Amino acid sequence: MHIEQFDPASDADRLKACYDIVAAGVPIDHPNLPPWPLESFTGKWTRSYDSAPMEAWLATDESGEPAGCYLLRLPDKENVTRARVILEVPPVRRRTGIGSQLLAHCADRARQEGRTHLSADARDGSAGAGFGEAVGAIAGIPEVNRILDIDDAPPARLAELRAEAEQKAVGYSLLSWPGPTPKEHLDQVAELNNAIEDAPHNEGVQPTRWDAQRITEMEQHSIAYGISLLTVAARNDATGELAALTQIGIDRGTPGWGFQFLTAVLAAHRGYRLGLLVKVANLEQLASADPSVRRILTGNAGANRYMIAINELIGFHVSDIYRSWELDLTALSR
Repeated sequence: MHIEQFDPASDADRLKACYDIVAAGVPIDHPNLPPWPLESFTGKWTRSYDSAPMEAWLATDESGEPAGCYLLRLPDKENVTRARVILEVPPVRRRTGIGSQLLAHCADRARQEGRTHLSADARDGSAGAGFGEAVGAIAGIPEVNRILDIDDAPPARLAELRAEAEQKAVGYSLLSWPGPTPKEHLDQVAELNNAIEDAPHNEGVQPTRWDAQRITEMEQHSIAYGISLLTVAARNDATGELAALTQIGIDRGTPGWGFQFLTAVLAAHRGYRLGLLVKVANLEQLASADPSVRRILTGNAGANRYMIAINELIGFHVSDIYRSWELDLTALSR
């Protein structure tokens, strides 16, 4: 088997080969998720959502046919001793040793870049989780996916929840915007992104430290590859401070679906039902902005009781559990 690095920004054929490999596995590996559209896949594999270095590799067999691929991500601001990977083998070629060869190659590349740990995400019960366990990777905390069927959150129910939240959120007002964050709010939005540092996370993994530049970069990359954004924030009337924020992404390649991005409340403003208020307000905004969206996907750490309670109150139901599987490269035989 031949494993070759390529530039996904300039090599459309190899990029499409990787996309076809990943797409073939989605119905098996992620049966409750929509297909991954080529446009946003291209964004993930060429620029991702920040400037961290990445490497794309394609494996081919003796006849030149694609046999597997991986995308290695090398964080350069936090977690600089760690690497993350998306590693895929076509379903018809699994259990033939290709995944093990790709992993060995990927692990070697990560070591060469000074990384001591390599991780990847997999759904509980999937082939990826089984592979992670077989190679000695350690499973992280559960990350629970939930899906909201819009019909389970009718306008009357949302209005009822909003009224309930507003009773507690006295002294706060809502503001919203479509698209990228206005410049005047960037610093405060970065602060809200940093507010989730106290959410449950895997041991030893450093949370991302956000600033205005990173927010702008992430949003620009998302929009460039077909994702539109809807944001609602709660502002403290006395100070003008943004106290809570939630954001939904709509991928034009995934009709009918919305994707819940960040929801955060600053610690000093918790206990006023602001999380519920902004989420309900954004669902109401979504109904007007794009009524074709009928399902919303969200994910939370299994121990994040506060946000889970909000999601369940709105009507989200559990679809899958994912975990990050981490391999100690210092203990892995070369």
